[in-house]
Amino acid sequence: MRVNLNFTAKGQAAIENFDNEELIEIFARYSNTLTKKYTVDVAVPAEDNNNIAASGSLIVLLSNVNCDVETFFKELGRDIKIPLKKRLKLNEKLDNVFKTVKID
Repeated sequence: MRVNLNFTAKGQAAIENFDNEELIEIFARYSNTLTKKYTVDVAVPAEDNNNIAASGSLIVLLSNVNCDVETFFKELGRDIKIPLKKRLKLNEKLDNVFKTVKID
């Protein structure tokens, strides 16, 4: 299953502080950590995510899905705020980072 994570306006502002490789690594690491709790295999392919900040979205591939995908991405959205907030200005807040769009 292919899922696009479309960044919100505040999420877009946060990811612009990272380079592409950092974003792929962050999303892959946090997704893989969640797979200990949720039964799903997650891949963040570098070749499908050439310029995340410019496109405003990140492509994630799911396989062996045996969990609620929406709950998985809701928790990922909460977790991913931690590294993204570290590069925001002090007074900036980060609400929802992305919205999920499933593309089967």
